[in-house]
Amino acid sequence: MTPYYQDDAVTIYHGDCRGAMADIPASVVVTDPPYGDTSLEWDTWPDGWLFDLSSSTEQLWSFGSMRMWLDRGESFRAAGWKYGQEIIWWKHNGSGFHADRFKRVHEIAMHWYRGKWSDLSITPQYVNEATARTVRRKRRPAHTGHIEASAYRSEDGGPKLQLSVMFAPSAHGHADNETQKPESIVDAMVRYSTNPDDVILDPFMGSGTTLRVAKSLGRRAVGFDVREAQCEAAACRMSGQLDLVEGGAA
Repeated sequence: MTPYYQDDAVTIYHGDCRGAMADIPASVVVTDPPYGDTSLEWDTWPDGWLFDLSSSTEQLWSFGSMRMWLDRGESFRAAGWKYGQEIIWWKHNGSGFHADRFKRVHEIAMHWYRGKWSDLSITPQYVNEATARTVRRKRRPAHTGHIEASAYRSEDGGPKLQLSVMFAPSAHGHADNETQKPESIVDAMVRYSTNPDDVILDPFMGSGTTLRVAKSLGRRAVGFDVREAQCEAAACRMSGQLDLVEGGAA
């Protein structure tokens, strides 16, 4: 497949990712596949894509609605992926379609992995929330059993492990893709799961958020999309011709 766009860090392909990903030596996938939740033409679950990923891919971050995870979760396990953890994206406006249910203002990004967890290349993320005051060591409560051998240091207001619930405004009003995700959420995933010069794959890149974040962090990235308009938008973002406020991923 001929690249639609290519620079020193990013390669974009216009076409179906299936059948083309096995030869891409990506260590991590960060993506937002079509959930199949709606009747829109582009929103169709792409059967088989999980089996086409290269054997070199050890970590997979995938956005998805709860409906998608209930319907498609077994597909991940069948393809050899093991559940690692999840991130809850808390957004400022809802996306629910029903007036008789709680308004949904979140989406779920699941982290899957292959092999042994201890062999993964991961970098725990920390945040600073206020001026540090006291220093102490936190230990696992007795009822959790022996999960980790070491404790970690926590400062009041100082470096704390990043929470699994992350707030970020949605891209509503300035999106170039229907289901655009904020760069800050993708940034946390990329920092956690990759090292400089690692290759990140996004099989459903949309307007290119994963690619843009990867490039900004000194990583390399490969993206696919079946819609040429999205490839063009992503290519413009990579070349600096389009600068969205928060960025997006299909």
